[in-house]
Amino acid sequence: MSTVTTIKTTSSREATSVVTSELHFWQGEFIDDTEASARLADLPGLVERALAEPLPTETVLSACAALSAALGDSGNPVRDRLAAQLSLSTGDFAEAQAILTELSAALARPALERKLRRELGGTAPDRLTRPDARETVFEAWAPVGLLAHIAPGNAAAVAPLSVVEGLLTGNVNVLKISSSDSPLALHLLAELAAADPTGTLARRVVALRFPSARQEWLRLMCAPADAIAVWGGEDAAASVAELAPPGCRLVEWGHKISFAYLTREAWQDPASLAALAADVCRLDQQACSSPQVIYLDTEDTEEVFAFAEDFAPVLAKASATALATGAGTVADLSPAEQAEITTTELLARLEEHLGLTKVVAAEDGTWRVLADTRPALTASPLNRSVWVKPLPARDITATLRPMRRYLQTVAVGGGRADIARLSRALLTAGALRVTPVGAMLDGYDGEPHDGVYALQRYSRRVSVRADDAFATTGCLDDLVAATPSPAPPTGPLLDKADVQRQLATLAPEHAHLHFRSGGTTGAPALSLFTNHDYDTQMRAAAHGLLAAGFDPARDRAANLFYCGGMYGGFISFFSILERLNATQIPLAAGGDHAAVAEALVTHRADAVFGMPSYLWQLFHSQSELLRSYGGIRKVFYGGEHFTAEQRRILTDTFGVEVIRSASYGSTDLGPLGYQCTHAEGAVHHVLSDLHTLEILDPQEDRPVTAGQPGRLVFTSRTRAGQRLDRYQIGDLGRAVEGVCPCGSHAPRIELLGRYGDVVRVGTYFYNYRRFVECAQEQLGYRGELQLVLSSKAAREDLTVRLDRAYATDPERARAAFLSAIPELGAAVTEEELLTCAVEIVDGEDLERTAGSGKLRTVIDLRATSA
Repeated sequence: MSTVTTIKTTSSREATSVVTSELHFWQGEFIDDTEASARLADLPGLVERALAEPLPTETVLSACAALSAALGDSGNPVRDRLAAQLSLSTGDFAEAQAILTELSAALARPALERKLRRELGGTAPDRLTRPDARETVFEAWAPVGLLAHIAPGNAAAVAPLSVVEGLLTGNVNVLKISSSDSPLALHLLAELAAADPTGTLARRVVALRFPSARQEWLRLMCAPADAIAVWGGEDAAASVAELAPPGCRLVEWGHKISFAYLTREAWQDPASLAALAADVCRLDQQACSSPQVIYLDTEDTEEVFAFAEDFAPVLAKASATALATGAGTVADLSPAEQAEITTTELLARLEEHLGLTKVVAAEDGTWRVLADTRPALTASPLNRSVWVKPLPARDITATLRPMRRYLQTVAVGGGRADIARLSRALLTAGALRVTPVGAMLDGYDGEPHDGVYALQRYSRRVSVRADDAFATTGCLDDLVAATPSPAPPTGPLLDKADVQRQLATLAPEHAHLHFRSGGTTGAPALSLFTNHDYDTQMRAAAHGLLAAGFDPARDRAANLFYCGGMYGGFISFFSILERLNATQIPLAAGGDHAAVAEALVTHRADAVFGMPSYLWQLFHSQSELLRSYGGIRKVFYGGEHFTAEQRRILTDTFGVEVIRSASYGSTDLGPLGYQCTHAEGAVHHVLSDLHTLEILDPQEDRPVTAGQPGRLVFTSRTRAGQRLDRYQIGDLGRAVEGVCPCGSHAPRIELLGRYGDVVRVGTYFYNYRRFVECAQEQLGYRGELQLVLSSKAAREDLTVRLDRAYATDPERARAAFLSAIPELGAAVTEEELLTCAVEIVDGEDLERTAGSGKLRTVIDLRATSA
């Protein structure tokens, strides 16, 4: 066995000094022919080992995004290396730059995410989730296994992009390019592998450069394949099919013919003719989507000949423009290409004597228009050669359907009604794409290729049907392992002000949905999302709600969150319940508690969603009706917490069986976590498929030791446009170690309140929660509690507000607080640094935020009262 030419390359840099025709890229390293031959014999074992290691879609997206950024930077050494290598093969530096720019766009995260959504339904298609939450059936897209790629020789970007599609679908990929082709694919894939610090991508990529005459290598790479993607004509596909094992999926990307179809209105429009001529000249018709024929909606041969005369000068002008910008000349054609053009043109000129054809061509041979009275589809010799033929609309199907397996793109020119009518007729005849005139070679992210989605052809749709034991499981993979985390976030910490400043530069395409926070911790802040971001987050939150014990097949949910003023509470839970296919009564939080309670009874709601403060008011004010109804079994809350005494009352008095957080989140980040049926108190699982969590020391920007409390800092991994990296949301918490009894490996945290819950007054620090606990334990208090801080002439003042419905004696309450909180007693009675009072107020007089209706737990008036 020979030695490896370049051991464990981190990029293509080390390989540039080696003769590229002798190099192959094998799982992260460049090797020579002898080594590649030896390794091909063990290809089945390689596949088994590689498939045993998961390949998260996020790993592929992150590596592609990094490579895209490098290719899009004109001064980046990666781009410079690849451009130099590609220029050696093409002899055209400008063409090399254009190809790399095209690759940069194709590998960008937004393009790939859109492709995944269109073709596989989401950006994590490999995860086993429930397409219908009412059923415990899990489905996912799984790799076929080993995907072999037999790449074409006329498109340098096709080979590496096909491998990227194979990686997006989780496959092990073995690529074959011709020994006469540019080695761009090998070096580009080496750079892609280098962009993945885990090494997982490299272990799923083999790229070989050898001639098709080396049949033994071709046989070895195809024999263990589960699918083979092959580019080329019928002969190429047939030869590969002979090597495919039984059951292997053959994905043919064959030669296609494209054409234009013009109504009279269009063929008389100079702008349409100029756009069509430009399409004829782009890439010298080498693309399958290039027009080879122009059909006219007529049966008058004289109109066909007249059009050829009119179109010729338009094509001449477009050809001159193309030549001026670097298009190939006649001298650049191979002898075979020149012979085909000459033969086609001469035969057409001979048939002019029969009245069948008319030829209008450039004297220097740079372009030609071939008019033919016979409508049958005819391939062009390319290189700015185009047929013109008659085809009345009524004959489209009869004429074109026999050639349906070869049809691809049709540019239709005409009025709106014409385009709608002709598009349907042409698609029926077998065409796969209809475009505007002048846009035949243009595409869009996620566009079907040759009538199918490539990612689906490279995948299997798999399912797992489970029983009711999995009713609270939204994703089966969570029971196996935690979602892999990317590299730890770096960079500065962000706060709310930083995030608000970002919005000024956010592009419109990243600002579809506008929400405002409730203003609990300050002035309401704007948050912007794309529709796709929002959908991804709502689906993740929906899985969390299943874990919390909501049953969309049986529960009847009343949405009682606040609505209006751009606040997202009600809208978000409407969306979450919609994605769960749940029964929903969208009432919203209304001031008429009697009407709300009546609606709950009338519509037989058995699960309510809302803010604890609002739900508590509702149950208290409508206690007689709701007790007699007795149908509310589940309470799902958000934004605040129920006290232990409130939970007891809901359970003992109203018969509520489940009281659980519906979601932990924030307006700007979206859903962050969820409770499962085993969660106690404020413990939540983290939605780690959406966010990366850090827990930092309360005073210093460093991680806390395991299990210790700290600041919760989130980095969003699924946001387009707006970057929310290392965002301090103002919450305190600690990590909960170990695997949850529910079976999920998603990490857990215990929420410990907000920074604002700890206030300094009279030289001491006080935690709002201590006042709540004291009221419950010492007074049996079941209502809401609010702290008001103010300054007087001599000292600061702390006022505790209690709800009149649950407390009647302010002096007794004051004494309990001073006794149970020693530092408060000392500051008030001994050191005289602070005055303390208790106010008994009506529940509706407790101050709340206008948007969300949340209770303002701490109101600091010291800046205005000093």
